[in-house]
Amino acid sequence: MSTYAIGDLQGCYSELQDLLHEINFDKANDRLWFVGDLVNRGPESLACLEFVKSLGESARTVLGNHDLHLLAVANNIRKPHRKDTLDEILNAKNANELLNWLKTLPLLVHDTDLNITMVHAGLPSQWTLEQAQQLAQETETLLRSDQFNDFIKYMYGDEPDVWTESLEGYDRHRFIINSFTRMRYCYADGRLDLAAKNAPGKEDEKLLPWYALPDRQTNKNKIVFGHWSTVHLGNEKNFNQYNVYPLDTGCLWGGEMTAMRLEDKKLFSVPSQQSKI
Repeated sequence: MSTYAIGDLQGCYSELQDLLHEINFDKANDRLWFVGDLVNRGPESLACLEFVKSLGESARTVLGNHDLHLLAVANNIRKPHRKDTLDEILNAKNANELLNWLKTLPLLVHDTDLNITMVHAGLPSQWTLEQAQQLAQETETLLRSDQFNDFIKYMYGDEPDVWTESLEGYDRHRFIINSFTRMRYCYADGRLDLAAKNAPGKEDEKLLPWYALPDRQTNKNKIVFGHWSTVHLGNEKNFNQYNVYPLDTGCLWGGEMTAMRLEDKKLFSVPSQQSKI
């Protein structure tokens, strides 16, 4: 049995099928991990959502920011963005079934046998793995509860930008959501900068990629993540020092879709069928 972690799908269903052919995926024996953002901006979001759901126990998936955006739009909390490609899902006969399933997905997956953790975006430097697991479960419980619609109204925003144990209520959960699904850069003191999106090397000199903070409590934990299409293993060879494995290789933007076999860290990629940007 092999386990493959796959970068952001964002509605690129055809490329996903090409990638599964490339790795000779066997549903009966292999397992797939998806780093989140199953939907949006690509041409076949409904197909991606239905397929991953159909995998059942053969797949483990974390929520990404675009997945949460879909839930917010579906519940009339947010208006669709101009480039969204969510209508096919929202108008599907099985829309409620798919959306309810999406709400059950975790923010963090950890496998003790493989000794690997998966999140969509990142982990704040102050959190240990055990704390991250606890905080993920805390917010997942809220997302699955009757308070979902109330919370999602207050989910958006860039504050607070730093973690303290004293955070409460919506501020606490907003920081947790932002960390798991949106973060890229931090200041040296651990404060989040959620506006910066450039590739490493082009950021403000005061900022560091979240994984590069020297005092990060999870720097000895192996972490698989997506979300950041300009940060991937094909561009930078020194990720081993950080114990992180970025897997979003920009399929949506005309790059590639990538999988990593977790047992030996071997990479597999197929070219995008989308227009190159």
